[in-house]
Amino acid sequence: MKPAITNICYRFFTNLSNPTRLAALEQLMEKPMSVNELATALGQEQSMISHNLKPLLQCNLILVKREGKNHIYTINEETLRPIFTAIENHASKFCPMDGKCLKGEN
Repeated sequence: MKPAITNICYRFFTNLSNPTRLAALEQLMEKPMSVNELATALGQEQSMISHNLKPLLQCNLILVKREGKNHIYTINEETLRPIFTAIENHASKFCPMDGKCLKGEN
C-alpha cells in the first residue's frame, strides 16, 4: 500500500477498533437511534455514547439529523454496510471456531 493509504487505513480501523463504537454501529445497523436510545440499548451512560459517536461523525461513518429536540444517528450505508458484509463473509468462510482465529483470543 501507498504510505498515504496506510495512514488512512490506520486511522480508519483504529476508529472502528473501539468496542463501544462497534457496539453502537451494530445497533445503528438495525435502525436509526438517538444517543439516549443507544445508551439504553448498550447499558452505557449517555455521555460515554456521545463521546464515542464524535469520532464516528468526524469520519462520516455515521450521519446525524435533527428530529425536534433529538439528534438521530444512522450509519453511512455506502461505507459501512459493505465493510460489515465483507467481515461477516470472511469470518464465516475463513475463521474457524466462530471467528476466534486471531492470536490471543479466548
